[in-house]
Amino acid sequence: MGRRLIQQRRGKASHTFLARKDGVTARYAPMPKDKQGLRGQVLSLFKDSGRMNILADVLLENNLHSYMVAAEGISVGQKIELGKKASLGIGNVLVLNEIPEGCPIFNIEHVSGDGGVLVKGTGLYALIVSKDNNYAFVKMPSGKIKQVSLDCRATIGCAAGGGRTDKPMIKAGTAFHKAKARKKWFPTVRGVKMNVLDHPFGGSAHHAGKSKSTSRNAPPGRKVGAIASKRTGRIKKN
Repeated sequence: MGRRLIQQRRGKASHTFLARKDGVTARYAPMPKDKQGLRGQVLSLFKDSGRMNILADVLLENNLHSYMVAAEGISVGQKIELGKKASLGIGNVLVLNEIPEGCPIFNIEHVSGDGGVLVKGTGLYALIVSKDNNYAFVKMPSGKIKQVSLDCRATIGCAAGGGRTDKPMIKAGTAFHKAKARKKWFPTVRGVKMNVLDHPFGGSAHHAGKSKSTSRNAPPGRKVGAIASKRTGRIKKN
């Protein structure tokens, strides 16, 4: 009888392979219906566990704390504005309808009121390309143009922490601790380098030995390789 494979044990989603959920929730504060905007002050900038972003603890004028993804260039004690009547400054939060075209933005709401879900990675920003009566057309960091409602909010500037990926790991121990903080499996061994009983790609003189396509509904242990692949084979050039 074969061994319990790593991908089988991970498929159970036991505590060994689950990330900790001890971070804070970073999202925009809901806007009061009787006001066009809020003012706040940055109390602190801190690194949250489980994510790469730098967060800002903002104390709003209604005595509520709001944790938001920090913009590059803001500082402790800085005053920021949120809402339709906010000025166009780094770290301020406005609706897309009030932001001019070509302005860099990040932490964009996908649906109005969801708190911000798009373009939140360190050093990232998007650009408003154009607008119509109902939507803003936003160029994402990937180059894709995304259609977002004008009622959605976004932060002016780019997300703090740019250049994070430029620093090399130098040694395996650094990569190990980075993976451990996120419950990632490290180091990883390629399946083709394993024995037959350790992985479906094992043996066969270090190649898969059969098609790497597998079903979307395959059980853990078999669900490796090209999962539900749309196409296989080489791409022929014209």
